[in-house]
Amino acid sequence: MEVPEQSPGEVLLVDKPLGWTSFAVVKKMKWAAKIKKIGHAGTLDPLATGLLICCTGKMTKQIETYQGAEKEYTGTFVLGKTTPSVDLETAFDADYPTEHITPAVLEEAREKLTGAIDQTPPIFSAVKIDGQRAYELARKGQDAEIKSKVITISEFELDTSRFPEVDFRVVCSKGTYIRSLVRDFGTLCGSGAYLKSLRRTRIGAFRVEDAFSLEQFVEQHRPGSVLYEPRMPGISH
Repeated sequence: MEVPEQSPGEVLLVDKPLGWTSFAVVKKMKWAAKIKKIGHAGTLDPLATGLLICCTGKMTKQIETYQGAEKEYTGTFVLGKTTPSVDLETAFDADYPTEHITPAVLEEAREKLTGAIDQTPPIFSAVKIDGQRAYELARKGQDAEIKSKVITISEFELDTSRFPEVDFRVVCSKGTYIRSLVRDFGTLCGSGAYLKSLRRTRIGAFRVEDAFSLEQFVEQHRPGSVLYEPRMPGISH
């Protein structure tokens, strides 16, 4: 995919690679393209991949609007084990039974987690508690009381053909934590669960299929590259 030329005030769609923080992606783009002002519209965990909207110049004023847009995710969670972070960033800490989990149990849990629900962010999250990030307290072994909030899961599809691994697709509102959704799903099934993989496929009308990779972006801006362009636009508004 050819990366378009940048002009002041653009929206750049990036497919965040596995293992990178959203901040690191923005920093790399800023360095590669010598962009003075750039920010992203919605953090992805390091172990997640997919669509990251980056705004430059005057378009950074639109970041809050994009943050509030509906989001779509696909991924896989596994029933029967848990980790403190509810993903593979931390080690397994408990095993749970799964033999009792029937298709009816799975469907009941899915239905209870569809629509407007009260959700508590995971302990390992960037939520601030008395000026500190929750994950900072969690890594110190300190207890943290995190307030719940109402979010909306408008679509929640499951493929249980590889049980206890469950493939899913979720369409949700701003502020939704997929790790919390997985945690709560495991609890409702009378078991435990952790997130094995996660990919953000859509934010509002923007789709990951229309994004470029970070590698493409960097290569486009490498002096001497056949793809080199000193400026690189995205989507004008």
